[in-house]
Amino acid sequence: MTRLGLPVPPDSPSDGNVAQVARWEEVNPMLGLSGVRLGLMFDEIYRMQARAAVNAVTRRLEADGNPVLEIMIPLVATVEELRRMKVVVEEEIAMATARTGREYSIPIGTMIELPRAALTAGEIAEVAAFFSFGTNDLTQMTYGLSQDDAEELFLKDYIDQRIFPSDPFQTLDQEGVGRLMRIACREGRAANPDLTLGLCGEHGGDPDSIAFAHGLGLDYLSCSPPSVEGARLAAAQAELGVG
Repeated sequence: MTRLGLPVPPDSPSDGNVAQVARWEEVNPMLGLSGVRLGLMFDEIYRMQARAAVNAVTRRLEADGNPVLEIMIPLVATVEELRRMKVVVEEEIAMATARTGREYSIPIGTMIELPRAALTAGEIAEVAAFFSFGTNDLTQMTYGLSQDDAEELFLKDYIDQRIFPSDPFQTLDQEGVGRLMRIACREGRAANPDLTLGLCGEHGGDPDSIAFAHGLGLDYLSCSPPSVEGARLAAAQAELGVG
Protein backbone atom coordinates (compact mmCIF):
# COMPACT_ATOMS: atom_id res chain seq x y z
CA MET A 1 0.00 0.00 0.00
CA THR A 2 1.31 3.48 -0.83
CA ARG A 3 0.15 7.01 -0.21
CA LEU A 4 1.61 9.99 -2.01
CA GLY A 5 3.96 7.57 -3.71
CA LEU A 6 5.59 6.56 -0.41
CA PRO A 7 5.62 3.01 0.92
CA VAL A 8 3.59 2.35 4.07
CA PRO A 9 4.79 -0.40 6.39
CA PRO A 10 2.23 -3.23 6.61
CA ASP A 11 1.93 -2.83 10.38
CA SER A 12 1.58 0.96 10.27
CA PRO A 13 -1.08 2.27 12.72
CA SER A 14 -2.29 4.53 9.93
CA ASP A 15 -3.59 1.47 8.08
CA GLY A 16 -6.61 1.52 10.37
CA ASN A 17 -7.35 5.11 9.35
CA VAL A 18 -7.09 4.21 5.68
CA ALA A 19 -9.53 1.33 6.19
CA GLN A 20 -11.92 3.63 8.05
CA VAL A 21 -11.84 6.17 5.22
CA ALA A 22 -12.44 3.40 2.66
CA ARG A 23 -15.44 2.22 4.69
CA TRP A 24 -17.15 5.58 4.14
CA GLU A 25 -16.45 5.78 0.41
CA GLU A 26 -19.68 6.67 -1.42
CA VAL A 27 -21.19 5.78 -4.78
CA ASN A 28 -23.12 9.08 -4.99
CA PRO A 29 -21.44 11.68 -2.76
CA MET A 30 -23.92 14.37 -3.86
CA LEU A 31 -26.62 12.54 -1.89
CA GLY A 32 -24.38 11.02 0.72
CA LEU A 33 -22.65 11.85 3.98
CA SER A 34 -22.23 15.59 3.68
CA GLY A 35 -23.50 18.75 5.33
CA VAL A 36 -25.22 18.28 8.67
CA ARG A 37 -25.13 14.49 8.23
CA LEU A 38 -21.35 14.49 8.44
CA GLY A 39 -21.49 16.55 11.61
CA LEU A 40 -24.00 14.22 13.23
CA MET A 41 -21.94 11.14 12.43
CA PHE A 42 -18.62 12.78 13.34
CA ASP A 43 -19.50 15.65 15.66
CA GLU A 44 -15.85 16.45 16.35
CA ILE A 45 -15.61 17.95 12.84
CA TYR A 46 -18.32 20.51 13.52
CA ARG A 47 -17.07 21.08 17.06
CA MET A 48 -13.64 21.91 15.66
CA GLN A 49 -15.11 24.35 13.14
CA ALA A 50 -17.37 26.04 15.69
CA ARG A 51 -14.48 26.33 18.16
CA ALA A 52 -12.25 27.89 15.51
CA ALA A 53 -14.95 30.37 14.50
CA VAL A 54 -15.60 31.47 18.08
CA ASN A 55 -11.88 31.74 18.77
CA ALA A 56 -11.55 34.01 15.74
CA VAL A 57 -14.36 36.21 17.09
CA THR A 58 -12.61 36.34 20.47
CA ARG A 59 -9.33 37.48 18.90
CA ARG A 60 -11.10 40.24 17.01
CA LEU A 61 -12.92 41.39 20.15
CA GLU A 62 -9.64 41.45 22.04
CA ALA A 63 -8.23 43.64 19.26
CA ASP A 64 -11.17 46.06 19.69
CA GLY A 65 -12.83 44.81 16.54
CA ASN A 66 -16.55 44.38 15.95
CA PRO A 67 -16.89 40.93 14.37
CA VAL A 68 -20.28 39.56 13.35
CA LEU A 69 -20.54 35.77 13.23
CA GLU A 70 -23.50 33.69 12.11
CA ILE A 71 -23.27 29.91 11.89
CA MET A 72 -25.22 28.22 9.11
CA ILE A 73 -25.81 24.47 9.14
CA PRO A 74 -26.01 23.04 5.59
CA LEU A 75 -28.10 20.31 3.97
CA VAL A 76 -30.71 20.07 6.71
CA ALA A 77 -33.73 17.95 5.78
CA THR A 78 -35.42 17.60 9.17
CA VAL A 79 -35.82 19.80 12.21
CA GLU A 80 -34.25 17.12 14.40
CA GLU A 81 -30.99 17.32 12.43
CA LEU A 82 -30.80 21.06 13.04
CA ARG A 83 -31.87 20.76 16.67
CA ARG A 84 -29.12 18.26 17.47
CA MET A 85 -26.42 20.12 15.59
CA LYS A 86 -27.46 23.40 17.20
CA VAL A 87 -26.85 21.78 20.60
CA VAL A 88 -23.34 20.79 19.48
CA VAL A 89 -22.52 24.32 18.34
CA GLU A 90 -24.05 25.93 21.43
CA GLU A 91 -21.94 23.68 23.63
CA GLU A 92 -18.80 25.01 21.95
CA ILE A 93 -20.02 28.59 22.39
CA ALA A 94 -20.72 27.92 26.07
CA MET A 95 -17.23 26.49 26.55
CA ALA A 96 -15.77 29.61 24.94
CA THR A 97 -17.76 31.73 27.40
CA ALA A 98 -16.40 29.66 30.28
CA ARG A 99 -12.83 30.15 29.00
CA THR A 100 -13.04 33.86 28.25
CA GLY A 101 -15.81 35.20 30.45
CA ARG A 102 -17.42 36.76 27.38
CA GLU A 103 -21.02 36.36 26.31
CA TYR A 104 -21.37 35.68 22.59
CA SER A 105 -24.38 36.51 20.43
CA ILE A 106 -24.08 34.07 17.53
CA PRO A 107 -27.25 33.26 15.57
CA ILE A 108 -27.50 29.69 14.29
CA GLY A 109 -29.53 29.02 11.17
CA THR A 110 -29.66 26.75 8.18
CA MET A 111 -29.42 26.67 4.42
CA ILE A 112 -32.66 25.65 2.71
CA GLU A 113 -31.38 23.57 -0.19
CA LEU A 114 -33.55 20.45 -0.02
CA PRO A 115 -37.24 20.30 -1.03
CA ARG A 116 -38.13 18.63 2.25
CA ALA A 117 -36.62 21.48 4.22
CA ALA A 118 -38.71 23.97 2.25
CA LEU A 119 -41.88 21.94 2.79
CA THR A 120 -41.28 21.62 6.55
CA ALA A 121 -39.96 25.14 7.03
CA GLY A 122 -42.43 25.90 9.78
CA GLU A 123 -40.90 23.24 12.01
CA ILE A 124 -37.34 24.17 11.13
CA ALA A 125 -37.97 27.88 11.75
CA GLU A 126 -38.79 27.12 15.38
CA VAL A 127 -35.12 26.18 15.83
CA ALA A 128 -33.38 28.40 13.23
CA ALA A 129 -32.55 32.08 13.57
CA PHE A 130 -32.31 32.46 9.81
CA PHE A 131 -32.79 30.70 6.48
CA SER A 132 -30.52 31.11 3.48
CA PHE A 133 -31.93 29.59 0.31
CA GLY A 134 -29.11 27.70 -1.38
CA THR A 135 -30.72 27.93 -4.79
CA ASN A 136 -27.99 26.10 -6.70
CA ASP A 137 -28.56 22.89 -4.77
CA LEU A 138 -32.28 23.49 -4.32
CA THR A 139 -32.54 23.64 -8.12
CA GLN A 140 -30.48 20.46 -8.49
CA MET A 141 -32.60 18.59 -5.97
CA THR A 142 -35.91 19.85 -7.35
CA TYR A 143 -35.05 18.97 -10.94
CA GLY A 144 -33.14 15.82 -10.04
CA LEU A 145 -30.19 17.12 -12.04
CA SER A 146 -26.50 17.35 -11.42
CA GLN A 147 -25.65 20.86 -12.56
CA ASP A 148 -22.16 19.97 -13.75
CA ASP A 149 -23.31 16.92 -15.70
CA ALA A 150 -26.35 18.62 -17.21
CA GLU A 151 -24.37 21.63 -18.37
CA GLU A 152 -21.71 19.37 -19.85
CA LEU A 153 -24.02 16.91 -21.61
CA PHE A 154 -27.48 18.10 -22.55
CA LEU A 155 -28.71 21.29 -20.90
CA LYS A 156 -27.93 23.46 -23.94
CA ASP A 157 -29.98 21.13 -26.13
CA TYR A 158 -32.88 21.33 -23.67
CA ILE A 159 -32.80 25.11 -23.84
CA ASP A 160 -32.35 25.23 -27.63
CA GLN A 161 -35.34 22.90 -28.06
CA ARG A 162 -37.38 24.92 -25.55
CA ILE A 163 -37.85 21.92 -23.27
CA PHE A 164 -36.63 24.31 -20.58
CA PRO A 165 -37.52 27.97 -21.23
CA SER A 166 -34.17 29.04 -19.76
CA ASP A 167 -31.23 27.68 -17.83
CA PRO A 168 -32.66 26.97 -14.35
CA PHE A 169 -29.20 27.28 -12.86
CA GLN A 170 -28.87 30.86 -14.11
CA THR A 171 -32.44 32.17 -13.81
CA LEU A 172 -34.54 30.88 -10.93
CA ASP A 173 -37.36 28.50 -11.85
CA GLN A 174 -40.22 30.42 -10.25
CA GLU A 175 -42.91 27.79 -10.88
CA GLY A 176 -41.09 24.89 -9.22
CA VAL A 177 -38.16 26.02 -7.11
CA GLY A 178 -39.85 29.36 -6.52
CA ARG A 179 -42.97 27.68 -5.22
CA LEU A 180 -40.91 25.80 -2.66
CA MET A 181 -39.36 29.10 -1.62
CA ARG A 182 -42.78 30.75 -1.25
CA ILE A 183 -43.93 27.93 1.01
CA ALA A 184 -40.77 28.13 3.10
CA CYS A 185 -41.01 31.91 3.47
CA ARG A 186 -44.68 31.85 4.41
CA GLU A 187 -44.51 28.96 6.87
CA GLY A 188 -41.13 29.98 8.28
CA ARG A 189 -42.28 33.50 9.07
CA ALA A 190 -45.54 32.22 10.54
CA ALA A 191 -43.59 30.04 12.97
CA ASN A 192 -40.86 32.59 13.69
CA PRO A 193 -41.68 36.26 12.94
CA ASP A 194 -38.06 37.22 13.64
CA LEU A 195 -36.71 34.81 11.01
CA THR A 196 -34.16 36.38 8.66
CA LEU A 197 -34.39 35.19 5.05
CA GLY A 198 -31.72 35.31 2.39
CA LEU A 199 -30.57 33.74 -0.86
CA CYS A 200 -27.12 32.61 -1.91
CA GLY A 201 -25.92 31.16 -5.18
CA GLU A 202 -25.63 32.05 -8.83
CA HIS A 203 -29.23 33.28 -8.89
CA GLY A 204 -28.21 36.08 -6.54
CA GLY A 205 -26.66 37.88 -9.50
CA ASP A 206 -29.52 37.38 -11.98
CA PRO A 207 -31.91 40.36 -12.41
CA ASP A 208 -35.07 38.26 -12.88
CA SER A 209 -34.21 36.10 -9.88
CA ILE A 210 -33.45 39.20 -7.81
CA ALA A 211 -36.85 40.68 -8.69
CA PHE A 212 -38.49 37.42 -7.59
CA ALA A 213 -36.54 37.41 -4.32
CA HIS A 214 -37.60 41.00 -3.70
CA GLY A 215 -41.21 39.97 -4.18
CA LEU A 216 -40.75 37.30 -1.52
CA GLY A 217 -39.45 39.94 0.87
CA LEU A 218 -36.03 38.38 1.37
CA ASP A 219 -33.71 40.34 3.62
CA TYR A 220 -30.52 39.86 1.62
CA LEU A 221 -28.86 38.25 -1.39
CA SER A 222 -25.33 37.02 -1.88
CA CYS A 223 -23.60 36.33 -5.16
CA SER A 224 -20.15 35.99 -6.69
CA PRO A 225 -17.97 39.14 -6.63
CA PRO A 226 -18.19 39.83 -10.40
CA SER A 227 -22.00 39.96 -10.09
CA VAL A 228 -22.21 42.39 -7.18
CA GLU A 229 -22.58 45.64 -9.12
CA GLY A 230 -25.25 44.21 -11.42
CA ALA A 231 -27.04 42.70 -8.42
CA ARG A 232 -27.12 46.08 -6.68
CA LEU A 233 -28.62 47.68 -9.76
CA ALA A 234 -31.22 44.94 -10.15
CA ALA A 235 -32.13 45.18 -6.46
CA ALA A 236 -32.61 48.95 -6.77
CA GLN A 237 -34.77 48.48 -9.86
CA ALA A 238 -36.88 45.87 -8.06
CA GLU A 239 -37.37 48.25 -5.13
CA LEU A 240 -38.45 51.05 -7.47
CA GLY A 241 -40.55 48.75 -9.65
CA VAL A 242 -38.60 49.54 -12.82
CA GLY A 243 -36.27 47.53 -15.02
